[in-house]
Order: sequence, then C-alpha cells, then structure tokens
Amino acid sequence: MANLKEVRTRIGSVKSTQQITKAMKMVAAAKLKRATDNIVKLRPYASKLNELLQRVSTGNTDSVFCQKKEEVKKVLVVLITSDRGLCGAFNSNVIKEAISLIDTKYSEQKQAGNVDVLAIGKKGAEFLTRRNYQVNDQFMTLFSSLAFDDVRKAPEYVMEAYEKGEYDAVELVYNEFKNVATQIVRAKQYLPIEQEASEGNVSTDVTDYIYEPSKEYIEQELIPQSLKIEFFRAMLDSNASENGARMTAMDKATENAGELLKDLKQIYNTTRQAHITKEILEIVGGAAALEN
Repeated sequence: MANLKEVRTRIGSVKSTQQITKAMKMVAAAKLKRATDNIVKLRPYASKLNELLQRVSTGNTDSVFCQKKEEVKKVLVVLITSDRGLCGAFNSNVIKEAISLIDTKYSEQKQAGNVDVLAIGKKGAEFLTRRNYQVNDQFMTLFSSLAFDDVRKAPEYVMEAYEKGEYDAVELVYNEFKNVATQIVRAKQYLPIEQEASEGNVSTDVTDYIYEPSKEYIEQELIPQSLKIEFFRAMLDSNASENGARMTAMDKATENAGELLKDLKQIYNTTRQAHITKEILEIVGGAAALEN
C-alpha cells in the first residue's frame, strides 16, 4: 500500500511541474504570435523575388550560383534546429532528415569524408558532433538575433565558399511552419540554384523586361539577394515552427499532468480511507478484547 507522505510529495511535485508547463506554454504562445507575423510578412516578398529571378534568368545566366558542377565532390548541409529542447519531435525530425539525406543522396561523399554540416542551432550541432560528423558551428547561436543584418552573414559565408569552389553543392534542411500543430520538414538544394519546373497553373508567358543598367548587372544583384532572403525565410520558418511545437508540447504536458494529478489524488484518497478503516478496526478490536 502506498505511503501517504510519498503520495503527497508526488502530488506537490506534479503541481509544480504543471505550473511550469503552463508558463512555458504562455511564453511560447507570445513568441509564436511575433514569429508568425514575421514569416507571414516575408513570404509574399520572398515568393515574388524568387518568381522574378526564375523569369529573368530562364536558365541563361552566367552566374556561378546557377552553374551545376559536372561532379559533386564536396557537399555542405545547412541544418537548422533550435537552441533549446522541450519542443516535441521538432529537432529530432529535422536531424533525421539531414542524416537520411547524407546517407542516401551523398553516401559516396560521406564515405570519402567530403560532407560538412553547417549547424544553425545548438541542438543539431551537439547531436551531430557526438556522432562524429564534420560540424561547422560558427553560426550555431544565430537564433540569438533574428534580424536580417545578422542572419545574412551565414548565407554570405555559404555563397563565398561555393564561389571559391570549396563546395560543389549546398543543401538546406529546416522545418517549414504550416500551423501551430504542424511543421513540415524541408530538404532542398540551396546551391546551385535549380530552375523550377513550370506547373500547370503557372503562366509560362515570357515577359519582355527592360533592364537598367543591364541584365547581367540585375542578375548579379538579384541572385545573391534572393539567396539571402531564402535563407532568412528558412530561419523565420524554423523559429515559428519551434514555438508552435513547444506550445503544443507544453499544452500536452500540462494536460498529462492534470490526468496524473487525478490518479494520484484517487490513490491518496483510497490509501487514506484504508488507513482510517484499519485504525477503526483496531479500536473496535481493542474495545472487544477489553470487554472480554
């Protein structure tokens, strides 16, 4: 039979945990509102910029960022996770996707030791470092400031390394925000830029643009800017997804704590009633013995 003191201690512990999870849920909800506002504002601009880039380039650009290498020898995987846990399967899902990408698409490069991981977020960096992946963690704490002027340092580093020929392909793996309960893991080729296939509902009309000062100059400015915006969008998507996942996880934890409290209170009441019944029986038994 359970000890009443132990049950009371557990009830107090669960109540304290429930208060913490409630507070964390409220904090995540407040951060989620700001994060979703940021990504919702950026998406139309990012989509239009990408559409403009696709129409302008039409596969005839001389930009190094659009030139596909004949042989992919060295690969960089940019993995975006979070700095903290307690957000459900948010980190594990994106880490699994990155490992699966390396093991399948770039298995030969991995065996040759030619796969590097640029880790954005402490969780991904710590996990892959423990498993002996070649991790570059110089931008690990990038989530401490999500301003564009700070974030753009990472894509500038990636583009510079690609331009110098240090890497032949760059992959971007992150969580895309859909809603509070749903995050979609994305793994897409960041460099070289792939020409998107035309879909049935997308107009294929060729627009006759007037370029000022020149098409080459516009491409030189537009392509790097588009890559920076795409990277920034992935960061904002991941930030919103993290807060949504944490809010959902803390809500579920609070609910589970409530269920556990009900069970513990039932155990406490049952145990207390059993103790009282036992004491009454002992008193009655003692009184009967005295009478005899």
